[in-house]
Amino acid sequence: MGTATTATTATTGTGTAGPAPVFSVDGLWKVFGPKADRVPGDPELAALDPAELRSRTGCTAAVRDVSFDVRRGEVFVVMGLSGSGKSTLVRCLTRLIEPTAGSVAIDGEDVRAMDRARLRALRRHRAAMVFQHFGLLPHRTVLDNVAYGLEIQGVGRAERRERAAEVVAKVGLEGMEQRRPAQLSGGQRQRVGLARALAVDPEVLLFDEPFSALDPIVRRDMQEEVVRLHREEGRTMVFITHDLSEALKLGDRIALMRDGRVVQLGTPEEIVGSPADDYVRAFVRDVPREQVMTVRTAMRPAASAEEAGSGPAVRPDATVSEAIEAVARAGAPARVLDEGRCLGVVDSEALLDVVAGVSAAAAEAAPARRPEPAGPATTSGEPI
Repeated sequence: MGTATTATTATTGTGTAGPAPVFSVDGLWKVFGPKADRVPGDPELAALDPAELRSRTGCTAAVRDVSFDVRRGEVFVVMGLSGSGKSTLVRCLTRLIEPTAGSVAIDGEDVRAMDRARLRALRRHRAAMVFQHFGLLPHRTVLDNVAYGLEIQGVGRAERRERAAEVVAKVGLEGMEQRRPAQLSGGQRQRVGLARALAVDPEVLLFDEPFSALDPIVRRDMQEEVVRLHREEGRTMVFITHDLSEALKLGDRIALMRDGRVVQLGTPEEIVGSPADDYVRAFVRDVPREQVMTVRTAMRPAASAEEAGSGPAVRPDATVSEAIEAVARAGAPARVLDEGRCLGVVDSEALLDVVAGVSAAAAEAAPARRPEPAGPATTSGEPI
């Protein structure tokens, strides 16, 4: 997680061609206030900043002309500070909040055109929400809380309890089936909330800042749980967070919001390596680049067949930090191998330029090269 197989960078773009998206959002607006629907259709009002819009119309545009696709099997993160519109946006996907303008489609079906029955089916079967506040039923056991969504669907008692028990074990709560929420820690209650969403086997999991109230250690454990579940199941996830480190850890792609707009959409590597504007640049300023950027950023063609056939090996998705360690240990450039094929090599100069934020063009123009770090040779040819 953290790197998408197909990358895209855009201010509010919908991405490049590929498999049909699960969610498609185009020109989405959510405006709160009197006569809200006049704002998206009036270019003059739509162009006003938040303070001016409130002053002139009494309206607040929580989501402003947002467009993106969520690709099947990816973790799509929407992040931004409080008030940026991210939670409103995710609720518009299933019309928990009614959009003011624009379109939302799931598997090509128009969500805004759905009647009540179709909306219930969407929320019960296709897109399950995991909230920050767990919403567990205090008088029910863990098992019966997890089975609740299946009960709403009309699944028989024996079958729903069997399916709930499987999911309880999957999220690491085996042996706690008969406990009640008051007997659980915050992290355990959040696992119950996650299990309840998983039990209905949804096409998409929607997370609305689910871990923000948890202690840092428990939060990290829950992030690892999401990574593990995604790795094992490949389920499509939309994850809302205000925490940049969480977004970088979980997201295949990230939509960074400000004042209701998406100011940049891209992979973690693209956002950290090529910020779209000063706002994004300030946001990612303190991110350790070597832990996010991959060796693709620093790779160059092999200078000779000998260079392509010797030295340590790293994967194309290895981080710059991992490659620096391999190069320093071997005292030689590292080969970038993909299924045994050499895509190129990385050396210490290019890797350190990435850490320093030096562009490829500037690196090529630099007259001097730093020496390779000395170190013991390695005999390993396996990519790290």
